[in-house]
Amino acid sequence: MAPRPRIKDVAEYAGVSPKTVSNVINDYEHVSEKTRSAVREAIEALGYRVNIAGRQLRKGRTGMITLAVPELDVAYFAELAKHVMAAADRRGLTVLLHQTGGARERELAALHGFDAQFTDGTILSPLSLLPRDLATRDTRLPVVLLGERSQPGSADHVGIDNVAAAREATEHLLARGRRSIAVVGGALTGRQGTDRLRTRGYREALRAARVPFDADLVVPVDAFHWQDGARAVGAVLRRDARPDALLCLNDHLALGALRALHEAGLAAPRDLDVVGFDDIEAGRFSVPSLTTVAPDKAAIADSAVSLLLDRIERHGTEDATDHVVEHRLVVRESSGG
Repeated sequence: MAPRPRIKDVAEYAGVSPKTVSNVINDYEHVSEKTRSAVREAIEALGYRVNIAGRQLRKGRTGMITLAVPELDVAYFAELAKHVMAAADRRGLTVLLHQTGGARERELAALHGFDAQFTDGTILSPLSLLPRDLATRDTRLPVVLLGERSQPGSADHVGIDNVAAAREATEHLLARGRRSIAVVGGALTGRQGTDRLRTRGYREALRAARVPFDADLVVPVDAFHWQDGARAVGAVLRRDARPDALLCLNDHLALGALRALHEAGLAAPRDLDVVGFDDIEAGRFSVPSLTTVAPDKAAIADSAVSLLLDRIERHGTEDATDHVVEHRLVVRESSGG
């Protein structure tokens, strides 16, 4: 087996110094385009591969970041993890995947880097962290939050505008003539999480359309799984006054709702419209296919990794930033698409 090419070999092939090769590899600015092209041609010709592990160690880093999410069997987080891993790979990083179960102690462990020096930073989607948890964290470990920020200015944050997204989904149902819209997974009280923000967007759309708000149509759930949607919607359908649309605050709830409709001899959109959130792959293949709010998961992942890497490389002490990623409403068969 031929020996693995070294920087010295690339330098000799390109007719430059090893330092120049290193400058090109590290994308330093002060290298002429002619020299840069010659070095890249030599790298390609020799099949040279950058020793990422060695580079990271010389910089005092591990080259690994942590992604901590509540549940990997919730398709949104599984799909998001795939995008985060792809975004990290493009930057020469390895992702350590951690499932918190939404438990505060596990989220705290991720927030503090597990009290070990094997990760350079953390991307965290929290459910249970308290504002004081973020306020007292060790800022030497860079952290980017996904979902909803617990405390303004506590850490970099990436997410969609949940109020606007729910408002748009509700406006779609109102435009179809629906007036009794149940919010499955909604919340009127408690911490300012995704459920409350989406419920707020729903109420804003009703108010703008002069449709009276009915608190009985806000249907809480124990968790955001298929069975929770089926159970909640089954109970709603047994009421004397049946709603004419269901705004489900994630696609798992919406797909469970479709099952409950089927078992009750009903169907979407004939009897009720159904809209979900997250645009998971299963919703494209359900019968009927699911109308849903689609966050740009690839953009969320790329923004989160980019923000985290910037903090790692610059040891940034700048104020935390909010990065709002685009979303769109995808209309499919469950609401007349």
